[in-house]
Amino acid sequence: MSTLFGLDQFLRNPTLSRELKGRRVALLAHPASLTPDLTHALDAISSLPDIQLTAAFGPQHGLRGDKQDNMIESPDFFDPHLNIPVFSLYGQTRRPTDAMMDTFDVLLVDLQDLGCRIYTFITTLRYVLEAAAAHQKTVIVLDRPNPVGRPVEGLTLKEGWESFVGAGKIPMRHGLTLGELSRYFVSQYKLDVDSRVVPLHHWQPELPPFGWTLDRPWVPPSPNAPTLNMARAYAGTVMLEGTTLSEGRGTTRPLELFGAPDIDPNRILKTMFELKPEWLAGCKPRVCAFEPMFHKHVGTLCHGIHIHTDFADYNPLRFRPWRLIALAFKAIRANYPDYSLWRNFPYEYEFDRLAIDLINGSDHLRLWVDDPVASPDDLEDAASRDETLWEEERRAFLIY
Repeated sequence: MSTLFGLDQFLRNPTLSRELKGRRVALLAHPASLTPDLTHALDAISSLPDIQLTAAFGPQHGLRGDKQDNMIESPDFFDPHLNIPVFSLYGQTRRPTDAMMDTFDVLLVDLQDLGCRIYTFITTLRYVLEAAAAHQKTVIVLDRPNPVGRPVEGLTLKEGWESFVGAGKIPMRHGLTLGELSRYFVSQYKLDVDSRVVPLHHWQPELPPFGWTLDRPWVPPSPNAPTLNMARAYAGTVMLEGTTLSEGRGTTRPLELFGAPDIDPNRILKTMFELKPEWLAGCKPRVCAFEPMFHKHVGTLCHGIHIHTDFADYNPLRFRPWRLIALAFKAIRANYPDYSLWRNFPYEYEFDRLAIDLINGSDHLRLWVDDPVASPDDLEDAASRDETLWEEERRAFLIY
């Protein structure tokens, strides 16, 4: 039975749109906000007879998709076809302004997430919920699948480490849908807001392919999320953004592979298997070579490892990408003790903290990598505690 997304339910059920008659409606969406026939949500919703669409919002990378890299802002613009303003929440501001909030009564949110804490769309969700509470607006989340399903993995973001890539005290791989995350944010931050979820129908994340639905094409929600394989690996490979290693930006398979001109991937992979073979389960790592056309190591031959999960018996309960990439860092440090691994540059407009620490929500991971005495079992103990606590905490917010 086909999975119906929140947008599908909203378009098919006239009762839902009729409830909004006479109210000004805005939409927060991105390039993957699509119907089954690949019509963009903005076009589909604007065609409903009961909907008065007065504004639209785009998160990082834009409403329809226009910016390739991080920290490249999108401008506001005016849609001449629909005759409405389109506001950027990744431009001069990350939070909707009072003037933006004055353009609507109800905000529909239709964003495809990757199931990872660092993906900025979930921070944008938190920010619009907070603004809606302050301005007494309604937020309706049109839910979409978590493409990596229910597994939980990684250290929990610690107090004081919140940022645009750290929306809340959750682990790297949170195992919630965007609708469920909205329930968590409302509860966690005690928001007095009219917030609702139009739920998925027939979503079964415990069955193959464990999160996504094969009767829908995968459409990149951001430019460097081109494949479902990338989405599965992202909770680990995103940490590469905080390093001097290439994460594959500038290749056709970004955030599925990693490498550099000056490492031996065969040595790295051998050390990984020696240190903690269990952390390589559930995927097929392949030694490879690549030459980025832009970004890190542009135009230089890199040697690295490509992570594959696109095979018939893939199971997200076995594949643990956060541990896999943490182990790769540990193996690099073991083989090259003086390797300049951590990238020191402004990351998502934070200038005083290392990117690798912002990504992980604390300095725990970096200190573990750099400590020659610390073992994989030490990290396993810390992560397992956080994962167990989150699995219990998130139970109250599950819809499916």
